[in-house]
Amino acid sequence: MKKMGLLYIILASVLWGTSGIFVDRLAPYGITSLQMTFIRGLIAFVCMGVYVLIVDKSIVRTNFKEILLFMGSGVSFFLTASCYYQSMQLTSVSTAVVLMYTAPIFVMIYSVAFLGEKLSPLKLFAVIGMIVGCGLVSGIIGGFKVHPVGIAIGFLSGISYAAYNIFTKIEMQKGINPVKANFYCFLCSILVGAVAARPAGIVDCIGLNPPTVIFLSVGVGIVACILPYFLYTKALQVIPAGTATSLGILEPMAATIFSVLILGEKLSAYSVAGIVLILGMVFLLSREKQ
Repeated sequence: MKKMGLLYIILASVLWGTSGIFVDRLAPYGITSLQMTFIRGLIAFVCMGVYVLIVDKSIVRTNFKEILLFMGSGVSFFLTASCYYQSMQLTSVSTAVVLMYTAPIFVMIYSVAFLGEKLSPLKLFAVIGMIVGCGLVSGIIGGFKVHPVGIAIGFLSGISYAAYNIFTKIEMQKGINPVKANFYCFLCSILVGAVAARPAGIVDCIGLNPPTVIFLSVGVGIVACILPYFLYTKALQVIPAGTATSLGILEPMAATIFSVLILGEKLSAYSVAGIVLILGMVFLLSREKQ
């Protein structure tokens, strides 16, 4: 069973890593990063809704305090994906995914500042390592041309991802059903998207090539969201959460490999060094929490 759990984590990470492919293929049809996030959330919400109706309708019962948490996770989920997709288009898939994976550093800063956690030498070392790694990946170190807005949005995706993890952690500590938490997270996400993403514009984009755009839109919701979530949840039933978190660094590795082999992106030696350094620091932080 443990081997199956590890396999589920690996498959989930690979599927999450396909996001860049869908973004690259959808962008030429005029679909914005906000609209891509709205589509992803909508497809995920529909699939989750069908699951809830079949398995247990009582899951949807909630209260005001829980709704506040769901709003927090939903907004941060929407911001994470939107900033991630936009950063991809302004920089590169490999840069965007690694910047998003600076989330643990922001979670750690929050934990030290507000939850009373101690700043151990290992955590401080990881912070310094991540800062250097980000400098290498972004091109700041090495003298390469950088896209300041793209880098800033990439960091914003990391901050939003950290907020999402914090809200989710609070929800789990309060004993909220994971399916229920994600159901409402996706619902709040599409409500935000309905206001911010101009969903009506998606119809015009679909009209340019209906079969392809619909296929890719459904794909980004199922392949890059619902399926990996399902596999990750199954894995947590048989392996420790710390192990799952450590293996989560396979996602940026998978995204980087896809960006090179499928999207034709090129990586400098500085970028490779930065990616390895950041992922190494993430791994150290995740191992210390066990």
